[in-house]
Amino acid sequence: MPVPDAVDLVTETATMMSVFAAERYVRIDAMRRELLAEAVGRGVGVLDIVERSIRLELAAAMRVTEYTAGRLLMLAEALTGRYPAVLASLGAGRITEKHAEVFVDLVDEVPAELRDQIIDKAVQLAEAEPVGTFRRGLRMLIQTVQAATLEERHQEALRERRVWVDPGQDGMGTLSVYGPLVELHAIHGRVTAIAKTITGRHRNQDDGDEKTRSDEKARGGHGVDTRTLDQVRADVVCDLLIDGTTTATPAAASGIRATVVVTVPALALLDDEAAKTGDPPVVEGIGPIPLTRARELCGGDSKWMRVLTHPETGMVLSVGRDRYDPPTGLRKLAKWRADRCMGPGCTMPASRCQIDHQIRWTDGGHTSLDNHAPLCQNHHLVKDNTDWTVTQIHGSGGAIQWLSPTGRRYIVQPERKVPVFTTPRDYTTHHAPF
Repeated sequence: MPVPDAVDLVTETATMMSVFAAERYVRIDAMRRELLAEAVGRGVGVLDIVERSIRLELAAAMRVTEYTAGRLLMLAEALTGRYPAVLASLGAGRITEKHAEVFVDLVDEVPAELRDQIIDKAVQLAEAEPVGTFRRGLRMLIQTVQAATLEERHQEALRERRVWVDPGQDGMGTLSVYGPLVELHAIHGRVTAIAKTITGRHRNQDDGDEKTRSDEKARGGHGVDTRTLDQVRADVVCDLLIDGTTTATPAAASGIRATVVVTVPALALLDDEAAKTGDPPVVEGIGPIPLTRARELCGGDSKWMRVLTHPETGMVLSVGRDRYDPPTGLRKLAKWRADRCMGPGCTMPASRCQIDHQIRWTDGGHTSLDNHAPLCQNHHLVKDNTDWTVTQIHGSGGAIQWLSPTGRRYIVQPERKVPVFTTPRDYTTHHAPF
């Protein structure tokens, strides 16, 4: 029998904590139901007082705040009543307590009639993914399930768009814009790109190298620019909104525009019935959007990068080669496929990542899709400078295997699959679909 190493001992403890967390929720709910039984039939006012008393009792007994006690009571009621499958997974040590909390917080916001379409898939996702990836995946799952009503809800929400100012202290304040998330996402991306160029932090996404320029340009052209990226970003917004231009913007930042990646099944653009049965349109970093909005964005506006896919196979039909600099289809396809950094549990958008050769160029690696994946700077440094071994699994459609220094294996799946084409000979041999 193998002797457990240091990591085994840690994970064993983590599993025990999950088991005990599940048992704690069971006992908290049992306590709540027992004490509430005394208030049955005595009126709503009495019930409210008893619930307050229960929260105080739990907080005092556990030596936590009443807010924490109230949250424990809420989670216990949800897990034991509405989501027993999640409680069972927690009790078996297959997920962490944080997974369970994320599940309850997000799924409780879904209309009750839609939850059955989510629960089983969400539990499987929780058992397979780290918390950060699970949270993102669960949000996408919920958005996909709710996509059927997204159009109506989006139109209703559009009526609430507005701009307001909250005064702060010391002559400062906050300008808030409540509007369509696609536009806000694009605005933030453009402002960030301009600010990075101004501060000399603009990253060349084509080779992963940083363009290092001295911070020689101060606001107004005097002295050394010591502003942070957030400060420059705020200054750029003010310049654009007040004057329609940016003061002290170097030539390298001129003409920078927002880039948003829109992925939509091609037939959904043409046929409403195909749109109802296929995957919903999605925007990178945002999620599903109404079909009418997707059709608008795919109508030729050069600010948007359009990715059209086959409604059944997901085959890429177009990646809009005129938006990235340089317009390298391979780079865009690798990032589109992954959607995020391919490091375990990382949620950094692929658009902000470097493209990595899993087999290094100096070691004979090819510049090809089956040797490329986006990695954020931190995971890129870990991959290149430690004993982790990172490889793309052959024939997996982009899955990355991370082999740790202790010999543990972690698989990171891409968000989307790129279709694999086969010849007629392959078809007769393997009965491939195309």
